[in-house]
Amino acid sequence: MSAEGPGRSRQVAITRVREGNSKRADDVVAVEEPLEIRLGYNDAGDRAERSIAITMRTPGNDEELAAGFLFTEGIVSARDSILEIWHRSPPVPGDSQLRNVIRVDLADDAVVEFERLERHFYMTSSCGVCGKASLEALRTQSAYTTAADSSQLQIVATELVQLPGRLADEQRVFGETGGLHAAGLFDSAGKVYLVREDVGRHNAMDKLIGRLLLDDALPAGDRGVIVSGRTSFELVQKAAMAGVPMLAAVGAPSSLAVDIAQDFGMTLVGFLRDGRFNIYTGESRIPD
Repeated sequence: MSAEGPGRSRQVAITRVREGNSKRADDVVAVEEPLEIRLGYNDAGDRAERSIAITMRTPGNDEELAAGFLFTEGIVSARDSILEIWHRSPPVPGDSQLRNVIRVDLADDAVVEFERLERHFYMTSSCGVCGKASLEALRTQSAYTTAADSSQLQIVATELVQLPGRLADEQRVFGETGGLHAAGLFDSAGKVYLVREDVGRHNAMDKLIGRLLLDDALPAGDRGVIVSGRTSFELVQKAAMAGVPMLAAVGAPSSLAVDIAQDFGMTLVGFLRDGRFNIYTGESRIPD
């Protein structure tokens, strides 16, 4: 049996075992629920609707998640392409799976290129790009440059090593559950703000970028992003789409993450913890 907690966390009854002894207790876990993202768009003069994706996410900031997902996938390219974002509940008639549905209504003149979404419509919380058709599709070209000679961001090493602790200070739900990823924006002074949490690392990034898009604050050429886990290629790609020139991670990068960061002229930092870090690309943004 379990009891519903407030919003993004949930209390569950567990058996806690310590040194061979067990007892009943309560624990708090992160909530994970499906969200279907649908598009409302102009189709030859008529309003049409199409399902784009179903993602497993932690409820909250759903509008940001939908906007960020559409932007980082290249479905929309600017804030004025989006007219309205709204929840559709209860579930779609005939669908036995209880889930939330959110619809993004696009402007009549918005050009929808569905072929750019070359993926299966189902995404797990651990993989944001399952089903991508080719490496070329992965390397979605950003409208913004992140090349070193165009960047306004530099951060010294003594401030960089403070970022994980500052990110953790803003992770309220992680503090309760220990089960969420986080992405946070930071500036040259090492200030961390606009933190978003989610059970999926790509969702946390989409929520963050979605907020910037809805605030008409892109490109973010004078900001970096720190993430709480490892760095996979989709996180680098999403950062590049938003014009973010630096991505720092507590964990390790993948080889493709390094390759894409190099391609985009980004700074990629990994193993940022315990006062140390590795610079994989773009060392010039971290002066001595």
